[in-house]
Amino acid sequence: MQTNKLLLSLLASASLTGCAAGPDYVAPVPPVVSSGPFLGADATPGVSQSEPADDWWRLYGDPTLDQLVADALAANTDIRVAVARIERARASLRGAQSSRLPSTDIGASASYGRVPDSQVTPGADRERRTIDGGIEIGYELDLFGRVARSVEASRGDYEATQEDAAAVRVAVVADTVRAYVDAAASAERIAVAQKTVDLLDSSVRITGAREQHGLADRLDVIRVSQLRDQQAASIPSFMADRDAALFRLATLTGRTPGQLPEAASERPTIPELSKPIPVGDGRTLLARRPDVRAAERRLAADTARIGVATADLYPRIMLGGSAGTTAIGATDLLGGGPLRWLLGSLISWSFPNQEAIRARIGEARADAKADLATFDGTVLRALEETETALSAYRNAMLRQTRLESARDAAERAANVSLARQRAGRIDFLAVLDAQRTLANAEADLATGRRAVVFAQVDLFRALGGGWQDTEL
Repeated sequence: MQTNKLLLSLLASASLTGCAAGPDYVAPVPPVVSSGPFLGADATPGVSQSEPADDWWRLYGDPTLDQLVADALAANTDIRVAVARIERARASLRGAQSSRLPSTDIGASASYGRVPDSQVTPGADRERRTIDGGIEIGYELDLFGRVARSVEASRGDYEATQEDAAAVRVAVVADTVRAYVDAAASAERIAVAQKTVDLLDSSVRITGAREQHGLADRLDVIRVSQLRDQQAASIPSFMADRDAALFRLATLTGRTPGQLPEAASERPTIPELSKPIPVGDGRTLLARRPDVRAAERRLAADTARIGVATADLYPRIMLGGSAGTTAIGATDLLGGGPLRWLLGSLISWSFPNQEAIRARIGEARADAKADLATFDGTVLRALEETETALSAYRNAMLRQTRLESARDAAERAANVSLARQRAGRIDFLAVLDAQRTLANAEADLATGRRAVVFAQVDLFRALGGGWQDTEL
């Protein structure tokens, strides 16, 4: 009787309050200043403040690159791991949601045995066949929101794994584009180095002919041959860089090195953007970056776990029932047998010693504080990475412009020195120095062009890739 009164009192209290234990989650708000334009956007040529596109790599207008990215998204092993983790979190969410439904347990047993004569009444059979079957149903009254908060926490974990997978996809796409660009840049540097070697081969022949006619000495031939061999020595290292980039590209697209399509290695020059890079602003960046969204979802999950721990301060009430039958022999079972049933409630409550529960609440609150700090740090890091990428891109383009100017000047100087040598106005040492300067300027320009495209990829990666609408 007292138990029924307590149960009715708790039910009435829950109907009046209608709230779950623990704090209700409120999404953190980033600093207002972080929602404005990027500091380096106006000072960086080749960017616009329009919203970045999901398929940013298509700005390079390269069908081979488009196909490689599609292959990476479909077969990359890191993405497959991330998707498997999503499936695991989804299964955990289903498990938490099942607590909202009644639990059922069906059991049956059968036995056959013989008892001693001393335990059998006269005329009774010593051998017995017993069949037992029944069903049990239990349901937790979620008066204080323990189940609801558990579901809320599992949903936050599930959504965080989705964002983690989106971050992996952003990284894989950026790494795929970078590897493809690296292979093309190495091919371009090989071509530049080979062009320089070919020019120096011509100089070797001309200097050798001049030596035969007494217009140059043997030292001049040795010097130009040394410069030629020095430039030729750089080609194998560029070829090794190109092979390494292609092998990395194969791994990113889920292939062995021997399975990479030939089209991936055929591009001889670095791809160039067809349009300015759209960068948006801080507000859209934070809404788009998967790591920021994942940090926010983990904060939501751990905030819900405070409620899960807090609900243990209050009684847990289970309603249950069972029905079954036990029959001696198959005929009693088929004939109905003796039926049994039971209805009841169970109240469990850790009281008055609740220190362990309060300790778990303190742990949950500390986890939520750590998640909030992680979220704030992720916001700051996202802004830092984007501003840094903008600065690196701006300065890489400035460096490329100056390297182009230096290359053009070195080319003019080399041409003038050759003309003056033919006229007998300067010695061969000055010509050799001009050719060495031109070779170095060509190599530096090829490296500078590579750095510009790498900076572009880093900027796209910092911008988050725009995966907010992608289903995983």
